[in-house]
Amino acid sequence: MGKFEKDAKELLKLVGGKENVKAVTHCATRMRFVLNDESKADTKAIENLAPVKGTFTNAGQFQVIIGNDVPIFYNDFTAVSGIEGVSKEAAKSAAKSNQNPVQRVMTMLAEIFTPILPAIIVGGLILGFRNILEGVGFEFLGQAMADGKPVFDAQGEPVWNTITNVSTFWNGVNHFLWLPGEAIFHFLPVGITWSVTRKMGTSQILGIVLGICLVSPQLLNAYAVAGTSAEEIAKNWVWDFGFATVNRIGYQAQVIPALLAGLSLSYLEIFWRKYIPEVVSMIFVPFLSLLPALILAHTVLGPFGWWLGQLLSTVVLAGLTGPLKWLFGAIFGALYAPFVITGLHHMTNAIDTQLIADTATHTTGLWPMIALSNIAQGSAVLAYYFMNRHSEKEAQISLPAAISAYLGVTEPALFGVNVKYVYPFVAGMVGSGIAGLVSTTFNVQANSIGVGGLPGFMAINVKYMAPFFLCMAVAIVVPFILTFFFRKAGILTKTEDEAKA
Repeated sequence: MGKFEKDAKELLKLVGGKENVKAVTHCATRMRFVLNDESKADTKAIENLAPVKGTFTNAGQFQVIIGNDVPIFYNDFTAVSGIEGVSKEAAKSAAKSNQNPVQRVMTMLAEIFTPILPAIIVGGLILGFRNILEGVGFEFLGQAMADGKPVFDAQGEPVWNTITNVSTFWNGVNHFLWLPGEAIFHFLPVGITWSVTRKMGTSQILGIVLGICLVSPQLLNAYAVAGTSAEEIAKNWVWDFGFATVNRIGYQAQVIPALLAGLSLSYLEIFWRKYIPEVVSMIFVPFLSLLPALILAHTVLGPFGWWLGQLLSTVVLAGLTGPLKWLFGAIFGALYAPFVITGLHHMTNAIDTQLIADTATHTTGLWPMIALSNIAQGSAVLAYYFMNRHSEKEAQISLPAAISAYLGVTEPALFGVNVKYVYPFVAGMVGSGIAGLVSTTFNVQANSIGVGGLPGFMAINVKYMAPFFLCMAVAIVVPFILTFFFRKAGILTKTEDEAKA
């Protein structure tokens, strides 16, 4: 008899029986079900099973939190149910039938950006370190000199040497680190077009080639476009076909043009596969997919994507830097956790990378608030843990969830405790909103998307490190205190009281 055989049999009955399970798989800590009718799942009874630490529904999947024993539980479940498990990708595909159009778009964006996030995070850390080396003057290194004379700023204050000014070694390190930094951000479209073809199940090498064609040295670098006159572009940076000209503009670091180009390539390849005989498909499908996609990219999709991306970043930047930026920060900070529940938070990856590409400082003020929201939800569930630490079941759920949120993964905290009992969720939202207000007030900027939660400071531009630590303190303390206050005052605690009753 398996370790969880009895509980597995009970879970099968509580999710509506074998006939209600369309697909099942598992991840590191959760059983993931795609159910034909989610209303048949008895959520309260499932959460009362000894191995279960919580449930939630996300992206069309009914997910049951088991913990580190989930592989053993999964094996026992498939054994007693007779249901063949499927891969995560197959489960995601089956779950699409349970999603509305907005959820499908958000899921697609998540699946495109997730594989390239490690590179973006590493790039942010590298740029942050380079910023310290070359951008921060330290008094102990002495005053900067020019033509043998001390340098002063516009206010008459002395300008201090940077590390690269005084150290040949660190100056070399700084130049060397630009190699991966440039590769990650300037050539980001290559990663995006590759990831699109990977997600769509089309030829990944064609996605790579298309991405290279968007950032080729033959094109005017996107970073140089703003400083190049229209006359010079018309004279030196066009393809002249006699009857028409096409601008030879690069799309370095541009997100939306690369996304649109990659999707056009994939849909063209899918289309031609249906109609071209397999015997000649190796010749004609790549040719008839890549060439039209490339033409579309440089004539229609690229310019449109550039315009749309700049419009989006302009609107967000106006919120981050305008006269009501404190209000924008408070609202975004408070609402980011609900965005996570709906899946809308995946859109912020595209906005962040677009802001980094378009702003003069190549930074984003949006990502710091995302890290602060993760911290705030982690603090709320940590407070819940301290209030319920003598309950073994509650402690097993809440403490790992708090640690996970502090490291940037908030789903266990949100669905396992905070949303379930409401008042910790609201406490986290309030704390995150206040932290977001402080962040935008001090104009805190990040060099890139980073590791969410407490390690998030590593991606922050060094000039804003001190105010970001203040924001972190707010995100830690306010939700923690509010969670205790709400519980003691009986505010928003009806759900928990009913569950305990």
